[in-house]
Amino acid sequence: MTGKTIHPDGWAPALGYANGMLMADGTLHIGGQIGWTAQKQFEAKDFVGQMEQALRNIAEIVRAAGGDVTDIGRLTWFVKDKGEYLAKQREVGAAYRRVFGKHFPAMSMLVIKDLIEDEALIEIEATAYIPAAT
Repeated sequence: MTGKTIHPDGWAPALGYANGMLMADGTLHIGGQIGWTAQKQFEAKDFVGQMEQALRNIAEIVRAAGGDVTDIGRLTWFVKDKGEYLAKQREVGAAYRRVFGKHFPAMSMLVIKDLIEDEALIEIEATAYIPAAT
């Protein structure tokens, strides 16, 4: 089975990876998204701001593949600071709903030591199913 690379228009090049891979069966695998913009700039320096940007990045990749956030079936979160996440639950929920509304796919969260990009506080990967792709 071969996949089609998904790269939203106007985004800086993905070097050595794909932001998304749309498989022939409609499964969309979205690589880990961090809190930088389409031009790979960290505008947000705080956890909630980076989390919201990562979710916006995921939503944009899904839309570039022909779907919408409601097509997302799984999110895996990688966070560097469990305490910050727990302390900001209200803000996390508000930011989440701004991007995904009341769509809550299956989720896992892992607390990790570090991420490749030094400024990154969170990384989120996703899996979606785009029915029109079949």
